[in-house]
Amino acid sequence: MSTLTPLRGPARVAARQHRSSLRTGGLLALAGAVAVIGFALWSSHLIDAFEAGPCEVSGTSGRACDQRIVDFQGSMHLYSSVLMYAGLVLTALPVIVSAFVAGPVIARELESGTYRMAWTQSVTPARWLAAKLAVPAVLLVAGVTVLSAVLAWARTRTSADFTADWFDAQVFGTTIPVVTGYTLLGIAVGSLTGLLVHRTVAAIAVAAVTTGTVMVTLGTFRSDLWPLRTATSTTDGPSHVPLDSWVVEIGRVTGSGERLPMDVCRPQIDEGAQARCLADRDITGLFVDHHPASHLWPLQLVETGIVLALAALALTLAFRVLRRRHG
Repeated sequence: MSTLTPLRGPARVAARQHRSSLRTGGLLALAGAVAVIGFALWSSHLIDAFEAGPCEVSGTSGRACDQRIVDFQGSMHLYSSVLMYAGLVLTALPVIVSAFVAGPVIARELESGTYRMAWTQSVTPARWLAAKLAVPAVLLVAGVTVLSAVLAWARTRTSADFTADWFDAQVFGTTIPVVTGYTLLGIAVGSLTGLLVHRTVAAIAVAAVTTGTVMVTLGTFRSDLWPLRTATSTTDGPSHVPLDSWVVEIGRVTGSGERLPMDVCRPQIDEGAQARCLADRDITGLFVDHHPASHLWPLQLVETGIVLALAALALTLAFRVLRRRHG
């Protein structure tokens, strides 16, 4: 007998209990994907039509093209806004998932006592919890994978001038595998919170705040998850930092290698005064700490590893709490 057989019955029950929520979530995800695809195809059509015409975005084609350029840029900004908001919604999805699992899936049954009926049907508490989590986990991982792929494809359908950078929150946070890791974290935190807080509304609030705090904290320290590269240059020379790099810090460097803030010897009207300031402080150039685009996947994998470790910890604690209180 398959090891999954004991979960099939409880999983079907869980799916039927929450079929309305699951159906609504699926329809919203489908509508979002269709909308993004539609906007992407519309954007591609506008770009092809504009490039086939005599006008250029640089504005060197004459006044006859001014209105067409304005209309084109407005359409591209609208498209980039759609992608930005879609990315922000997908980034916030783990918080919503955590609240849903903590409240309607776990805490509501514990609060109402309906879990006792399941446990009297030869279903152990561990199997009950595993089935409760398996249904949303499978559906949500599949859903966010599709939505992430759709967003990644849509971002390639417009020019670089109107797309977000790879390190922006709405891009980095919606890229696989990080988005999948945070979704699983939301499920794990929601299950633990629901078992600890048996009140539906309170569990929703605590789970959402906890998951959101973890996401904000890791996002704040994201640049430290992989070693930065440092480029140096003379005061007036180029820094040779690729344009698609994530610049974390810029400052001045002295002849002895000491780092100083960028606002030291800031540009002044009197160039002689600035030159004297640079000489007095022995400032010889600039430094730029940055992540090149090649650091995307190391940063993704490190953050995903941390998130999955936290999810595993939360899930382990959830089963321990369940065993201790109801085992």
